[in-house]
Amino acid sequence: MENEKIVRKIVHAGQQPTEAQIKEIELAAAKPIVTDEDAPELTPEQYAEMSVIARRRHVREVKPTVALRISPETLEKARAASDGYTGFLGRLLDNAINDPQMVARSL
Repeated sequence: MENEKIVRKIVHAGQQPTEAQIKEIELAAAKPIVTDEDAPELTPEQYAEMSVIARRRHVREVKPTVALRISPETLEKARAASDGYTGFLGRLLDNAINDPQMVARSL
């Protein structure tokens, strides 16, 4: 990596790369992948192990879909509070269910 530097460029949706950028990408793609002792190439066994871990993790992170009935006023307030109002409502419910006083008031 002698005399090489990292250059960051923001590419916007729909923006086409310039000819110089295309040439740079092609040159980079032609370079060999070089591993070193700090980052050796993974073995097939390591890939398989990581795949199992990733699947288990994904299953834990998938959130079930639940239908709730809420008042129109509550829905209106949630939509006004956040563009991603369903995520907002989910986080709000998570916070409320972990607050014993809130749970007691809501029973």
